[in-house]
Amino acid sequence: MTSKQILEEIKKAGSESIKKIHLKHGAKEPFYGVKVEDLKKIQKKIKENQQQIAMELFSSGIGDAQYLAGLMADGSKMSAKELQQWVESAEWQMISEYSVAWVASEHKDAFQIGLKWIDSKKPHVAAAGWNTLSSVMATRPDDMLNIAMLKKLLVRVEKEIEKAPNRVRYCMNGFVIATGSFVKELTALATATGKKIGNVEVDMNGTSCKVPFAPDYIKKVIDKGYHGKKKKTVKC
Repeated sequence: MTSKQILEEIKKAGSESIKKIHLKHGAKEPFYGVKVEDLKKIQKKIKENQQQIAMELFSSGIGDAQYLAGLMADGSKMSAKELQQWVESAEWQMISEYSVAWVASEHKDAFQIGLKWIDSKKPHVAAAGWNTLSSVMATRPDDMLNIAMLKKLLVRVEKEIEKAPNRVRYCMNGFVIATGSFVKELTALATATGKKIGNVEVDMNGTSCKVPFAPDYIKKVIDKGYHGKKKKTVKC
């Protein structure tokens, strides 16, 4: 399949009802409103040139296609420049905070890329940076992580989260949760940080979505037996 054929399939799979839901959650045009499960069905049909097609789909600027590109792309095969282009252009949180962060976390310099992005004055880039760091913790062994820097970042979250931009606050809170859930050495510190920052206020665009209280979420992970268990991939 060519990227043009795939874009045609994506368009056909679009739904106005799904599009309305995405718009309520901050989606940016253009996009067609395709369910993630339907995007995955299209992905299964793509047998060759997945990396090249993923790059072409993302370049289309169509949100659904960019999400599919995030599922397909291998971040280890992308340059830091290409990842920068992706994050700069991804202003819809579903793409910047998830698709781009997932792919970026596969790059050999993912941690450094995440650190660079969290310093950006552009909220969507900073949010992607925090989620990239969270994805790195979720997928890499603890002995490959910069524990000292993670400790510093928890302190930074405590100091800066209250005044951070809306979605950056959400991703900072997610970073605390990821640290406590995936890095056993830092679970106590992450839980303490979560208690200090308390319930994080984020404008969820009038939806019923809620921001999890970090200590409670971390405890649930521990209680379910997933504490410290790494994932093969964060893509979903």
